[in-house]
Amino acid sequence: MSPYWGANFFEFFFLFFTRLFHSVWSQPATDEIQIGVLCMTAISCGLIGPFLVLRKMTMFANSLSHTVLLGIAGTIFFFGKETPFDLTHLLVGALLAAFLTALLTEGLIKGFRLQEDASIGLVFTSLFALGIVFVTLFTKDLHLGLESVVGNVDALKLSDFRASTLLALLNLSLITLFYRQFQIGSFDRGLAKTLSSCSSLFHYLLLFLTSVTCIGAFRAIGVILVLAFLVGPYLTARLFFHRLKPLLVASVLLGCLASLLGVAFSRHLLTTFGLPLSTGGLVVCFIGLLYVLSYIVKKIYRSGMLLTKAHD
Repeated sequence: MSPYWGANFFEFFFLFFTRLFHSVWSQPATDEIQIGVLCMTAISCGLIGPFLVLRKMTMFANSLSHTVLLGIAGTIFFFGKETPFDLTHLLVGALLAAFLTALLTEGLIKGFRLQEDASIGLVFTSLFALGIVFVTLFTKDLHLGLESVVGNVDALKLSDFRASTLLALLNLSLITLFYRQFQIGSFDRGLAKTLSSCSSLFHYLLLFLTSVTCIGAFRAIGVILVLAFLVGPYLTARLFFHRLKPLLVASVLLGCLASLLGVAFSRHLLTTFGLPLSTGGLVVCFIGLLYVLSYIVKKIYRSGMLLTKAHD
């Protein structure tokens, strides 16, 4: 039985940090694995989400989070149902779907002179619909549709934590190594092309990281809800910070906070009221709630500052 069974929302945090300081991670409980995977996912998304928003690529990220379903369903169709959530196979399928998405989107923009948002809308709805058809035809007994939407945090294992940690380290390493190139490309694409002939390479590297991150979030929160992890923490952080490095740090920390709150609240609802709600869905709800609360706090702070200036 989980050591957190019977603990309410606040007792969960006390028990979690107590066990954390006693080096419990050699034999973590299910709730601790959930927190670990979700936090690693928050780190992965928090590091690339700000660059996607600054480059106005959130719609393309939304497109990827949908069309990846086609790659996942196609992978299961070709490789069989024995290991439906094997990370290697899923990664191959997702990258192929991401490549197809990018190719078709750019092709419609350049070949048919469609606007970027129209092209993205046409491609992602078509490929997502095709993915649903594949799911309906070939994966009826796997419940892949629900899994891809909200994830399955309760099924996470230590192997998922190791994989999500490697993904977070990959994103951290590449963002740190090429931070300057990503920064310039996000704020001034013309300058990026002038300073480097490889600016397109970093653009596609960001797309690659986005695709891999979508798959990394598949088991935890689902590829469709991953957009909230990519965008939500950054939008909240932007209410208080205006420089890129603090924004990246704050985005990661806010994503981790939402993960911890979501797991604690999910355990509280299960043990107190017997409600087995989706942990991934609750985490995304907390991301939205943190933004709303932060916006209210900032409005109150601004009102207080204006009153102070008026009295002066």
